[in-house]
Amino acid sequence: MNTIHMPADDHSASAAAAPLYAGVELGGTKCICTLASGPEAIVEQCTVPTTVPAETLPAILAILDRWWRGPGFRALGIASFGPIDLKPRSATHGQILATNKADWPGTDVRGILSAPFAVPVGFDTDVNGAALAEMRWGAGQGLDDFAYVTVGTGVGVGLIVNGRPTRGIGHSEIGHIRVPRLAGDTTASVCRFHDDCVEGLASGSALVARLDGRSVDDLGPDDPVWRPIVHTLAAMCHALVCATGPLRIAIGGGVVSGQPHLLPRIDAALRDSLGGYMPLPERAHGYVVAPALGDLAGPLGAIALAAAAHAPAAPQSAM
Repeated sequence: MNTIHMPADDHSASAAAAPLYAGVELGGTKCICTLASGPEAIVEQCTVPTTVPAETLPAILAILDRWWRGPGFRALGIASFGPIDLKPRSATHGQILATNKADWPGTDVRGILSAPFAVPVGFDTDVNGAALAEMRWGAGQGLDDFAYVTVGTGVGVGLIVNGRPTRGIGHSEIGHIRVPRLAGDTTASVCRFHDDCVEGLASGSALVARLDGRSVDDLGPDDPVWRPIVHTLAAMCHALVCATGPLRIAIGGGVVSGQPHLLPRIDAALRDSLGGYMPLPERAHGYVVAPALGDLAGPLGAIALAAAAHAPAAPQSAM
């Protein structure tokens, strides 16, 4: 477990007076626990490897318990990899569903992590949390309709419509929409569920499969391997624009963050794909942008969920 102490900004009286929240971002390879009021007032962060529930969750609980006994926290936010059950009336509410990660399906992450603490709990997907953090503190400020995309080992989309994460039969799974392949692209999908979904064709795992043993560090912006990645992510954005019309799309994650040429190319390919049928907002830095919070979007997503649970908006209908 790695611990980083990050004192709050002493120059901000408002930050010092703000309530402390505990946040847990459960990722596929690591979990980041954060004690903070916001991006300018992060008190401490700890990282726990994501192995199996019997190891990972007790380690997280030990951190939360130490914070609870020390400075305390007013609410807890849990932003988890998915799929997860977000239906409050469901018998499996709070559990991880059909994930590819062994030992995790059926794990009641919400119940286990929240049980010892008598505080409000915010619970959502990791990407929805990141989207809400970007809307509170980053690239989505002032917007009610926004999409946050992370392109890493998989592809996840936090989709906010009219100020709220989408619901229905389940949370957004835009990474698994099926898209037309780039002409001539015959590389096998890495998704075991779909032959031609976004995650199967454009995730970090898909990129590794396309490299056929080459290193990402050896790739230049003009390498042909980027063409199907750009095409696939632009097709996903096309579907987002036509389905819910986000006012901005922020794309981050390991595949994109180290390749600054990708976002302008995706933005241009999206506009070309739309063909003028749906006009996009004209902004100096494009419609498809980088997350303003960078690597903190995920951890702060859990803090945003906690803050919303502490001071909730109008109630959403239960399912």
